[in-house]
Amino acid sequence: MQSLVATLNRWFFQKHLEDDEEVREYVHTHWRLGLKHLFWPTAAFICSWAFLVIAPFLMIFYVVAVTGTLSLIWWARNFLDYFLDAWLITDQAIIDVKWHGWFHRTATKILFSDIQGVSYEIKGISGTLLRYGTITVEKVSTGGTISLDNVSRPRLVAAAILRTMEEYLHSKNIKDAKHIQEILSGVVSREISLGELKSRKITVKP
Repeated sequence: MQSLVATLNRWFFQKHLEDDEEVREYVHTHWRLGLKHLFWPTAAFICSWAFLVIAPFLMIFYVVAVTGTLSLIWWARNFLDYFLDAWLITDQAIIDVKWHGWFHRTATKILFSDIQGVSYEIKGISGTLLRYGTITVEKVSTGGTISLDNVSRPRLVAAAILRTMEEYLHSKNIKDAKHIQEILSGVVSREISLGELKSRKITVKP
């Protein structure tokens, strides 16, 4: 089951990543929300074919075939609505993916350098017992927030975001320090070269 979910994650979300970007964690809403989305289309599909068993007539078969096909389309739509509303925690940012319909998807990327804080909230008896809640990320530049509701194990997800953000900022600081060091080395080398050139000119002056 986990390998199937991993394959679906790569299949649906790979297009949102840069070439050098790596996903550390896929964050979906709690499985109970998925069951809630899929219950009625599944029930409609089973009931339609059960009715054919009770009344095995040709006309009933045609009606059941149409009803079953519509139920499958309904099932697929509800599954995508559940599965494709997710967060991707990459080694560079958080990507908030939203599925609004068959031909409408959006993705918002927030770099770790633009994140001011991460918080989570668990409310209610069911949320406490089943361990799901809301994750909220606050942006530095605008002060706005993005949230994902009904997240499984929100405390662990918040910790994963903070841990990955710390690794990213540490790596970025090292790269910036190396870049500054290279610039300073180039400036010093150029100044030394210019100094040597001036000294040569002074030496050969009559």
